[in-house]
Amino acid sequence: MQKFIQYIQTNARIYAQHFVAEGHQRHIRYAAGLFLAFFVLFTIGFHFFFAPPERFPVGSLIRVEKGMTIEVAAQLLAGKSAIRSPRAFMALVRIFGGHRGVIAGDYYFELPESVFQVAIRITHGEYNLTLVRITIPEGVNTTDIADILNWKIPSFDRSGFLALAESREGYLFPDTYFFLPNVTNEEIIRTLEENFKNKTDPLRGQIAQSGRSFEDIITMASIVERETIELKDKSIVAGILWKRIDIGMALQVDAPFLYAINKNTFDLTLKDLRTDSPYNTYTRKGLPVTPIANPGLESIVASIQPKETPYLFYLSDRSSNLHYSRTFEEHKANKRRYLY
Repeated sequence: MQKFIQYIQTNARIYAQHFVAEGHQRHIRYAAGLFLAFFVLFTIGFHFFFAPPERFPVGSLIRVEKGMTIEVAAQLLAGKSAIRSPRAFMALVRIFGGHRGVIAGDYYFELPESVFQVAIRITHGEYNLTLVRITIPEGVNTTDIADILNWKIPSFDRSGFLALAESREGYLFPDTYFFLPNVTNEEIIRTLEENFKNKTDPLRGQIAQSGRSFEDIITMASIVERETIELKDKSIVAGILWKRIDIGMALQVDAPFLYAINKNTFDLTLKDLRTDSPYNTYTRKGLPVTPIANPGLESIVASIQPKETPYLFYLSDRSSNLHYSRTFEEHKANKRRYLY
């Protein structure tokens, strides 16, 4: 801006000098001075009232608390770099808001705005809280959900969410949701849990007939979700894993290791397989102590309605294709064929 003003000053002098040669020096200097003064005042006014601050907090949510005075609101906005001049803001608020002053609430700033626009919004309660579309894929765990929400919601409290969601693994239904930018952790979890309940309540009768507990079904579904990709494989894998449990065989699946120690099949070592933990399905029989992910409806249904097959073993190759076998010898042959 300073360079632009200097540019105008230089051209004004040139313009004045041109007319000096014609005998109009005093009048032209006076006119050029008036023009320059008007331009400078206009530029300053535009700068303060119509140009957004350079560090405007784009994509942020600013809360104006109930009972907040104009002065305090001005300092809050200046501290957030939403306005450049608290005095200019207060003057505009008194013009637009009158005795009403600022209106409390959460204001979402998607794009840079001038102090003029900010003052109008905060004196008229224009919150600009448009819904945020968030998709949670099947098979993600609570940490993954926290990462997705943290990326999409400016005011999201990641650590607070994880503290609340810790005991809800497996019961936060994966789906597409629409949240306000000022949504709370409690509201997010309640929405996901209610969706889970709505999706699974119609299956309660089938679960009771299966002879399995609801909790075991969800834990098994979380494993099936992580172990399979194709729908055709889900009921087959569920059948194999339930069969292992029923005959007293260890599940021997790798997906829980990704949840517990963040290692997949190809990263696991013999030491990992031998280190006992509530999620080591090689050293302990039965299901892990909790779900390892949040399963989708297809994996839940597959766990309720497993497919009976002659298979007792399966493996996933490096392209995530599943290969089944009846005996351990066939399973070892598949390992040599598809993994080594």
